[in-house]
Amino acid sequence: MTLLALGINHKTASVDLRERVAFSPEKLTEALQTLAQHPEVNSGVIVSTCNRTEIYCDVNHTGPGVMIDWFSRFHNLSAEELMSSLYFHEEQAAVRHLMRVACGLDSLVLGEPQILGQVKQSYSDSRDHDNMHGMLEKLFQKAFSVAKRVRTETDIGGNAVSVAFAACTLAKQIFESMSEARVLLIGAGETTELVARHMVEHGCRSLMIANRTRERAQALADEFGAQVISLPEIPDHIHNADIIISATASPLPIVGKGMVEKALKKRRHQPMLLVDIAVPRDIEAEVGELDDAYLYSVDDLESIVERNREQRKVAAIQAEAIVSEESAAFMRWLRSLEAVDSIRQYRCYADDIKNDLLSRSLQALANGSAPEKVLAELSNRLTNKLIHAPTKAMQQAAHDGEPEKLALIRETLGLGTLNDQSAD
Repeated sequence: MTLLALGINHKTASVDLRERVAFSPEKLTEALQTLAQHPEVNSGVIVSTCNRTEIYCDVNHTGPGVMIDWFSRFHNLSAEELMSSLYFHEEQAAVRHLMRVACGLDSLVLGEPQILGQVKQSYSDSRDHDNMHGMLEKLFQKAFSVAKRVRTETDIGGNAVSVAFAACTLAKQIFESMSEARVLLIGAGETTELVARHMVEHGCRSLMIANRTRERAQALADEFGAQVISLPEIPDHIHNADIIISATASPLPIVGKGMVEKALKKRRHQPMLLVDIAVPRDIEAEVGELDDAYLYSVDDLESIVERNREQRKVAAIQAEAIVSEESAAFMRWLRSLEAVDSIRQYRCYADDIKNDLLSRSLQALANGSAPEKVLAELSNRLTNKLIHAPTKAMQQAAHDGEPEKLALIRETLGLGTLNDQSAD
């Protein structure tokens, strides 16, 4: 059996091609069913995200060609259309690739944690379709444990590398408990959606969204359990917010110094954190001059993000070392299983010979043969049976002029080298 990984990702293929080979939920079910019925596939997992589509298989000693053919046929593409963007890995390279993917080392955003959840879901989908067995199942379980080890022993996921996440991390550092913090988000675009998602993940339970159009804000509010207000209503509500994060496309500032000054008086000067992600700015720079108002601009966050990217690169070096160590260990374990099977087979072979000769000897004793004669015949026959195969192998190696093979057989039988014997 051979472990195989093949696919495309954000580094090798355009968005257009990634969309064409993505597996929707309906396609995924069909694909897993056809993989399960494939005569060359023992187990298979499909990982399909916006940035990658990959197939991991345990196949019957065939190369990647059979799976490339299946992949292209399933998506009605020619192999030629795929080959320039396709990559494939076998055995330890496949093991290493899966571990790197699970650890976020092969992601668009280095160290991002979402991919591990996506790989786990892919594993679960495969199990649900009875398409996860044997060494592929062991490999995925190992990949999950390696990802956990990397998260524990390195800072690969410990630093924010997006502006939205940096804003949330900053808020979490300033406020001891995000569950008690009240957050006002100004704007309802993609950045605000990311911020809202991160805030909820950090435990925030009080969200308010202000936007020019209430419909877009309401769609976000319904997803995150937030309250909705219009932009003109901000002055009436801003004093209730401990954290204000703004990301609109407004050409003019939305939050001014006077507005925040009034809010601080109503709050009896309880501190406010204001994060302005917008360009041009949504919050007047003069707000930063106020006592108890802590203003951070997008430039401040970008410097944090860049510093964190560098820290993740350092952590990635440590993570790569862990992956190399663990992939090599997994392959040693797999090879040891082959030895176990061979040992079991050889033991059964020897036991069959022993039981057959023992049965004959007992029958000879029951028929009245002399015990000494029976024991002598038993030992001679047992010896001849056991040395027959290795004797033929040594004769064949000598006949074929293969001294290395002969030396290996001698070593296996505990005979040492010919030089050792002649020295004696």
